[in-house]
Amino acid sequence: MESASVAVGHADEHEHHGPPEAHHSSRVEAQFLGMLLFIISEVMLFGAFFTAYFFLRVVAKDTWPGPGMHIPRLVAGVNTAILFSSSFTMHWALEAARRGNRAALRAGLVTTFALGTSFLAIQINEYVKLGFAPHDSAQATIFYSLTGLHGAHVFVGLNLLLYATIRAFRGHFSPKEHRGVEVPGIYWHFVDVMWLIVYTTVYII
Repeated sequence: MESASVAVGHADEHEHHGPPEAHHSSRVEAQFLGMLLFIISEVMLFGAFFTAYFFLRVVAKDTWPGPGMHIPRLVAGVNTAILFSSSFTMHWALEAARRGNRAALRAGLVTTFALGTSFLAIQINEYVKLGFAPHDSAQATIFYSLTGLHGAHVFVGLNLLLYATIRAFRGHFSPKEHRGVEVPGIYWHFVDVMWLIVYTTVYII
């Protein structure tokens, strides 16, 4: 009887109910891994549009910008400076969260959100005044596709920043727990770097 009860006890120990436990990497946290994989997929998406751009310019040897297209390089340059500066304020906000400085954290997030909103507003205003539409030519289609795709990513980033800012004002972050600032920050830096590539390619080269 004793051996039977011991056997039953061991069976209970090894019996598992429900789905298997999720595997967690000891090196990369799930939040970071998810964001990195998402960014990789977005790089591939941008790469498809850049392929069309370089095919038009290198293979087809079409002029850039196309006939009737006037691209406001100066306005785009100012807008680039605005967005690029938001990377510094985002980094400032993250460092403030790590130090437990909630006032600086809130100021950094609000400033980053304001700079990102300004960038998007200027880009929309640029679209209104461009004088050409996406269907006018292949060059116009690629221009709107690349800049518009990036603008959509800025909009997504602003929503992430808004959520992080609301949480910051509610006192959710601490030096030990600030993933809600760090993960959106990774995405925001990706958006900024990608714009530098888009700006250099579309407006400068």
